[in-house]
Amino acid sequence: MTLLHRARRAAGPDIGRKALIKALNVLSAPHHPDRYLELADPLLAVQHTRARITNVDRNVPGAVTLELRPGRPLEFRAGQHLQLGVVVDGVRHSRSYSPVSSQHRADGRIQLTVGVRPDGVVSRHLHEHATAGDVVDLAAATGEFCLPAERPERLVLVSGGSGITPVLSMLRTLADEGHSGTVAFLHYAPTAAHVPHRDAIESLAGAHAGVDVAFAYTRADDGALRGRFDRSHLERVAPWFAGAPAYVCGPAGLVDSVREVYGDAGAAHLLRTEQFTPPVVVRDDDASGTVTFAASGVRAENSGVTALEQAEAAGLTPQHGCRMGICHSCTVTRLSGGTRDVRTGEIDDEPGAEVQICVNVPVGDAAFDL
Repeated sequence: MTLLHRARRAAGPDIGRKALIKALNVLSAPHHPDRYLELADPLLAVQHTRARITNVDRNVPGAVTLELRPGRPLEFRAGQHLQLGVVVDGVRHSRSYSPVSSQHRADGRIQLTVGVRPDGVVSRHLHEHATAGDVVDLAAATGEFCLPAERPERLVLVSGGSGITPVLSMLRTLADEGHSGTVAFLHYAPTAAHVPHRDAIESLAGAHAGVDVAFAYTRADDGALRGRFDRSHLERVAPWFAGAPAYVCGPAGLVDSVREVYGDAGAAHLLRTEQFTPPVVVRDDDASGTVTFAASGVRAENSGVTALEQAEAAGLTPQHGCRMGICHSCTVTRLSGGTRDVRTGEIDDEPGAEVQICVNVPVGDAAFDL
């Protein structure tokens, strides 16, 4: 009799998911039931959703695209991100990535396009080693960078680099819904070769009269636009932009430039943004005092880098995902002291505040419930 059958018998005939999980935990103690379930089927799990990699594409420089088949349906809204878990050198790591596929994809498969970071443990592992047949963990979708329930008649989508993933998911979702409005999509990349899913985007634009796509290249002249973002690009592709909501995802410079243009046009309230590049702000005066990780009983000299980096340097393994202040999975309670948000430079010292340790640097003495 399998562990699953034993759990169903222990839980009784009118079993619900919570009761089944509770029974599985009792029967599998001291280990988690997932340890046993994966022996029967690698995609079976109660704690996470497991997914099998069905295709790997490395055709775009500095990126890898994975197609995943989840073991059970995993819903998301276009623009949200999923936390993907992999084991690298015997250690489980999690990172947050936005699906690039439509939220309505009929076969339930999920596409992720991952930009490779030189210091990225997970992105480098996926780029160098991911193979069709591998099994990864997926956590439920999170994030508020999403289209409104009532789809706008006109919409601007702007992305740069790997920031293309959430906005392309939005574009594909609208296409699957038969959206009859107008969508202007601008994407920035060094050259055409650096644009993930370029052929699919052009095909989508060709099949939908209301979709206008413009690629802007910073190192080539064969795009619809040339160079970095400026107002003239927006006016050329979407002269009506000041009256339409916009979703922007990409490096900080791109996001800031679009924000300035929308602000000057009196349309800042229509702008939704998400940055895929973590800002780097280093200040010597932060590197003083002692950082205490109270729950672990660990103390260390403040080195001036983020609380997450300092915790990892001290041998701790805090939960985290994006490492850039998007997914909030690293949020912990700051017990005392202050922290500086590297995105804004603002310092906060309210006791008991919840802070994202991936984008907050301890200022002087600080303690965290970690």
